[in-house]
Amino acid sequence: MDNYISQYKEGYFSPLALMARLTEEVGELAREVNHYHGEKPKKASEKENTIEAELGDIIFVLTCFANSLDIDLSESFQIAINKIETRDKDRWTHKD
Repeated sequence: MDNYISQYKEGYFSPLALMARLTEEVGELAREVNHYHGEKPKKASEKENTIEAELGDIIFVLTCFANSLDIDLSESFQIAINKIETRDKDRWTHKD
């Protein structure tokens, strides 16, 4: 991602702009989920989008956000997994 962004003079957007963009993308994901799994079918005039595409957009923005703040997203994810594996280890019923 950094190689891609680094080829442009503008570089990464500011953290505030990235937060706004992430919010937009999550809203677009919510709309698609509602169309396919909720009670709001898509209008015939609406463009075709997919949940897969919206998730990809979110991953793109999250990666830009992390890189712009010099945060290792892999480390962030590992911290989250460790927290879930310790804090939530007995929260749900295990399968046999």
